[in-house]
Amino acid sequence: MAERILCVEDDPDIGRLLVAILGEAGYPADWVTSGEQALEHWRHAALVVLDLMLPGIDGLSVCREIRAEDAGIPLIMLTALAGTRDVVLGLEIGADDYITKPFDAAILLARVQALLRRRHREDALSADAASDAPIVVGGLSVDIDKHAVHVDGAPVTLTAKEFALLALFARNPGHGFSRSDLLDRVWGPEFDGFDHTVNTHINRLRGKIETDPAEPRYIQTVWGVGYRFVDPRDTPGDA
Repeated sequence: MAERILCVEDDPDIGRLLVAILGEAGYPADWVTSGEQALEHWRHAALVVLDLMLPGIDGLSVCREIRAEDAGIPLIMLTALAGTRDVVLGLEIGADDYITKPFDAAILLARVQALLRRRHREDALSADAASDAPIVVGGLSVDIDKHAVHVDGAPVTLTAKEFALLALFARNPGHGFSRSDLLDRVWGPEFDGFDHTVNTHINRLRGKIETDPAEPRYIQTVWGVGYRFVDPRDTPGDA
């Protein structure tokens, strides 16, 4: 059964174009024109293409509400705003990727296919990791099996990409990853984004698990390389 895609776009010409492009590629698509309708229908979709500028509830607010309920559904932000600040803001609130208007049909389809493949890989990895014991360092606990993270006993809600990053780090303590390494390992080699995508997700992840994100204990910056997860052997009392 083909995976359904929800397109949220108030411009009827663009909305019809999205449905046509996706349909011709074998992805049945539903089209709604407002944030309110998006919040009613997104649970039936495998992926959401979400316009940033919407009447009523805007795209950023819709993204926040979706992410509060489902950290994993792939979400592409569609925006006429091409400035770095707008892109970063969309990524910070949980969008997986973005496309600026006007867009190329081939690029749209490539992004959709890449996100769906990545979701399938993540589901497979989660199934394969069922025997993993929780990784505990200091007050941080990462349970790969249950897809759960706790800091000092309190649960922490992470998006799918945040969890994938943290799981990769925690499984490889002390190993330095470059930004390109992280893009390949977490986003996939087909991802055609920017290095600041990694920076944005790392900053957001630190804000959720670090006591002081400005002085990170768990996810450390390796100058000239990228990032690494603290090695418990280097932290007395944590091993």
